[in-house]
Amino acid sequence: MQPTFQTQYQTTSVGSVRQKVLRNTYMLLAISLIPTVIGAAVGANMSFAFMMGSPIVSTLLMLAVIYGLFFAVEKNRDSGVGVALLLLLTFVMGVLLGPLLQVALSLANGPQLIMTAGGATAAVFFVMAAIGTTTKRDLSGLGKFLTVGAVVLMIAVVANIFLRLPALQLTIAAAFALFSSLMIMWEVKNVVDGGETNYISATLSIFISVYNLFSSLLQLLIAFSGNSRD
Repeated sequence: MQPTFQTQYQTTSVGSVRQKVLRNTYMLLAISLIPTVIGAAVGANMSFAFMMGSPIVSTLLMLAVIYGLFFAVEKNRDSGVGVALLLLLTFVMGVLLGPLLQVALSLANGPQLIMTAGGATAAVFFVMAAIGTTTKRDLSGLGKFLTVGAVVLMIAVVANIFLRLPALQLTIAAAFALFSSLMIMWEVKNVVDGGETNYISATLSIFISVYNLFSSLLQLLIAFSGNSRD
């Protein structure tokens, strides 16, 4: 009886730890949306004319800053510094939504499009997170698929920095919307299964997926549902 009791205790203990990581992840994710919204408000009222002068250099510099912050967050993920850097990153990401929000707000139905994109993002998040939390299926195969998908999408993003093709941009946005939805499910499942035990890293991954999902949906809505003020 003793080994059985010990095994049950260990299983319960492991399950409690994983639930704590998931709970902390959701809490930090909710908190991270605050600087994101503040940053978005700042970005929506900023002038990004300096980026128009040299869009390629500006984009590459922006990517360097973002990935530098990614690295810094991961490097400090076991301390409060990691939380502070994550919140800084979410603020920066919010500011970088500025140009997209300015385009949306220049349309007659822009505010409605932003609200629709936000509502759809929230709905997709809750559905995919629920699936990731409850499913018993092994999603390791999906992880490999998503890794390949991430590489393909990054190549497409970099290529379009130089090509600047509207049709390719919309294709990338649609692909990112699907990719980000699957990533949310996979990342939550990874925490539930114990593959990710650090809530800061988990929050970073899920935040990026939510951010990409929102921006992709907003781009698609602007392209297909935007109404000119004229």
